[in-house]
Amino acid sequence: MENQRFFLYLALAFLLYVIWLTWQQENAPTPPNVATQENNQEISSSAADELNLSENSDDIPDALDAPQDTAATNNVAEEQQPSKRSKKIQVQTDVLDIIIDTRGGDVRQVDLPTYPVSLQKKDQAFRLMRSDARTYIAQSGLRHDKVNGQAITGMAPTHHEIYNAEKTKYQLAEGKDELSVKLTWKSENGIEVEKIYTFTRGAFVYDVTHRVTNRSNRTWVGRQYQQLRHSPVPENRSWLRLPTYTGTAYFDGAYHKHSFDDVVEEPISMSVEGGWVAMLQHYFVSAWVPEQNEQNRFYSKAVKAAGEQQLLIGMLSEAKTIAPNASAEFKRRLYTGPKIQDDMQDIARGLDLSVDYGMFSILSKPLFWLMQWLHDLVGNWGWSIILVTIVIKLVFYKLSETSYKSMARMRKLQPRIKALQERYSEDKQKLGQATWELYRKEKVNPAKGCLPILIQMPVFLALYWVLIESVELRQAPFMLWINDLSVRDPIFILPLLMGISMYVQFKLNPAPPDPMQAKIFAMMPIMMTIFMAFFPAGLVLYWLVNNILSIIQQYVITKRIENEAY
Repeated sequence: MENQRFFLYLALAFLLYVIWLTWQQENAPTPPNVATQENNQEISSSAADELNLSENSDDIPDALDAPQDTAATNNVAEEQQPSKRSKKIQVQTDVLDIIIDTRGGDVRQVDLPTYPVSLQKKDQAFRLMRSDARTYIAQSGLRHDKVNGQAITGMAPTHHEIYNAEKTKYQLAEGKDELSVKLTWKSENGIEVEKIYTFTRGAFVYDVTHRVTNRSNRTWVGRQYQQLRHSPVPENRSWLRLPTYTGTAYFDGAYHKHSFDDVVEEPISMSVEGGWVAMLQHYFVSAWVPEQNEQNRFYSKAVKAAGEQQLLIGMLSEAKTIAPNASAEFKRRLYTGPKIQDDMQDIARGLDLSVDYGMFSILSKPLFWLMQWLHDLVGNWGWSIILVTIVIKLVFYKLSETSYKSMARMRKLQPRIKALQERYSEDKQKLGQATWELYRKEKVNPAKGCLPILIQMPVFLALYWVLIESVELRQAPFMLWINDLSVRDPIFILPLLMGISMYVQFKLNPAPPDPMQAKIFAMMPIMMTIFMAFFPAGLVLYWLVNNILSIIQQYVITKRIENEAY
């Protein structure tokens, strides 16, 4: 009896946990980077001035010392003043709609036309990056190394410098697979820089190249840097938060989440070979990716801009030396798009880990792989979930069979247990002893009846994380009224059917000997129906199909056991 009570408490603890997850999903505010305004492809020409980014020198990584034998220039020109008004360049491919600012060549806005904001706003592209009310941008530039401890100005364009551009709009032409956008910068010292963005059809990752030509009579020694910049996430939200992560992350051979609080309190500064730095949010990611054999210094910091404390994470490369009348290139890749696991693992090692299933990754990852494989066969995520449920049921078939046999035998013993209850109604201790003696004699273990729900718990939670974290299932339709498996059933039919299936299962199970336990179990189908009404439809679909399969298996086993003679 104590074992049964333990499993009951465990089931109730699980129920409380899923309730907590439900409330997190329902009560959390809209993630700060979701575009809720009308889709406007233009940014105000004064956006950079309003942000006052050009006045902030703390947002540039420190220039390092050059080798001592590097010749210094004695008559360097003053650094170009960032007072000129910049221009906005729009770049459109089949999957990206980007705004690049000629100030620094920063990526200031990224819209994803193939990922609408919602099913109700299919014409409005999801906006990943922005620089209007909030800042979320990608910056990059060059730094000339110090010479004999003295900073050299005017020899390299930081992200505060103004580039020149031939056009203000670029579009990937039909029949073309590549699009280049070239920005140019010149110093009075003879240093020429071309900043080239190269986009590829169907890709959310693009190359960012700085080509430096040294036309001076001095050796040039400098480095490239890249960083992602984000406004703080508003803190005026419910204590029940959506259990998804918004913040920075990096990979140095292992995956690390580096929250905005960590950026302020424990900024990073480390040397890393390869790896990447990223800004994460629900379903989407931006990441700077170096060559995987390169050595870079990863850093994070908090800076003041636009009247707020902004957070950034970035990388600073090793120095390159360019002789007079020579040139060299600095290369990086920038990913701005959905967390498509297959694409990201091909771009850089560990980048697919930004799809964070938390403590259930060990189950969620193979579960997603199986779902994706089945989806490739049937072309529908709903049917993929159904087929995965069948596969899981087959894997645990023998274990479930043992459990259902135990429950069927307990059900068959109910008349004899009821007789014991009547005989020892005044003596609970003797009733317990007599009941356990009956179980022992008939080789029945009540604890085995709890195995099905214990088996379902980890799989249920793993699938929950797959549904809320995998962008592949975002806005994925099933059939009839289910247009999005990642959100709740709009008319609550699936939760109602799931509740009915739980009730049928309850009727097939033996009644608990404890009246209080019996009442709790009787209430569980109603409680689960209410709470599952707010879960993703894909999760309710899994539970419903699993219940139906369990009912069929349990019914067959129960009838077979009832027909056996003692």
